[in-house]
Amino acid sequence: MDPLLGRYVTVELARHHLISPEYCEEQRILHAAPRGYGGKGDKWAPAVADLVEQFSASSVLDYGAGEGNLAVALRQLLPSSVRIAEYDPGVLRIEARPSFADLVTCTDVLEHVEPEKLDAVLAHLKMLARKAVFAVIATRPSNKTLSDGRNAHLILEQDAWWVDRLLAAGFQVSPGPKSPSLKPSRELVVVLTP
Repeated sequence: MDPLLGRYVTVELARHHLISPEYCEEQRILHAAPRGYGGKGDKWAPAVADLVEQFSASSVLDYGAGEGNLAVALRQLLPSSVRIAEYDPGVLRIEARPSFADLVTCTDVLEHVEPEKLDAVLAHLKMLARKAVFAVIATRPSNKTLSDGRNAHLILEQDAWWVDRLLAAGFQVSPGPKSPSLKPSRELVVVLTP
């Protein structure tokens, strides 16, 4: 079994495949003084609640949860029987190995991934999601920068590039819900199924 793609590899063993220690520290710095960094996931809560119903999901994992606003909003919208978990290697309180979930959300995360780690992160998402992944991927530069001056969106590609990568990772790609923003920014919104 491929150690990177196999279901029996723990996140502790594979973490270096998902994020470098140096970049994890960069993420911790940005999350420590967020100023809007990782704090807008709650705008997708109604769409995620609809997907929970559509897929009859009994569990949700917010992958790259940031400040945790999506989980807070979902706890107000969903029945208490739906397990809601969070994972973000750049946030100490939720850096522990994530559990499998029926629905995995990944909003404003993939464009932040180190390019050489993208395949591993996509494989990790596929491994964790029992039924579907809801992904929102920005296709524009971020208004945040890393300490070395790079844009916080490390991968700036258009929709077609992302769809090709998602298909290559073994997902079926379907259009996702419409953005709740009055002025939607440039982003790809998709539902991925294994």
